Amino acid sequence: MTTAGDGDGGPAAAGAGPATATLDDGARVRQLPPSIAVEGVRAAYGRIEVLHGVDLRVAPGSVFALLGPNGAGKSTLLKVMSGRLRPTDGRVLIGEEPIGRRSPERLARDGVCAIPEGRGIFPNLTVRENLRIWTYRGGIGASEVEERTFAAFPRLKERRRQMAGTLSGGEQQMLAISRALVTRPRVLLLDELSMGLAPLVVQELYELVAQLAGQGLTIVLVEQFVTTALRVADRAAIMTHGRIEREGEPKEMAEAALGAYLS
Repeated sequence: MTTAGDGDGGPAAAGAGPATATLDDGARVRQLPPSIAVEGVRAAYGRIEVLHGVDLRVAPGSVFALLGPNGAGKSTLLKVMSGRLRPTDGRVLIGEEPIGRRSPERLARDGVCAIPEGRGIFPNLTVRENLRIWTYRGGIGASEVEERTFAAFPRLKERRRQMAGTLSGGEQQMLAISRALVTRPRVLLLDELSMGLAPLVVQELYELVAQLAGQGLTIVLVEQFVTTALRVADRAAIMTHGRIEREGEPKEMAEAALGAYLS
């Protein structure tokens, strides 16, 4: 079997878009989304170590929730997984391939979409101009980007000529997550999706996350609001003080998280 993307300088296991493989008889089948493995990862800001040997495995096509109080290291771990922070030790693998020293831009081309805390949009550009930026990877035109985004978020169509920085918090998050709709990644990393948003907006966004999960993406989400995250998660882990303290099924983690947040 030969894999689309082999020999083009990019690892097939983390390939972008609708990755396929060619069987010996010429038939084409869709590849499974990649797994994610975090092995002995340590990370620091300057001399202060924040992650202390984190081990984690996310099954292909599953939703994994990282729970824990502020300062637990959740967002730092997501930065390492997306290539925005180099670990001081350990490694992250997407599929069978270590991400190594690949830049966030390269990882994005390889099918990893990271929506960082704080929206991750261009506030001085209009909604429409932000959407056009999502086309930089190629393979999709501006009109198709707008069609997919406005179908999911009709409110953004009404605001398409408005500067992104003047949108409400919920609308900004809709714009940020639209990247996952239009670039069709295989891995989605979401950091504090619900931060500062009204409950109804959070519910709407997590309904979209559930839809994306149903399409077979491998999703890791960092979230403080336990109930919200566990509604869509297949497995979850609790982080405290830069370490994974517990990992298990959502129901089990819902009960364990209470103690972590109160400790």
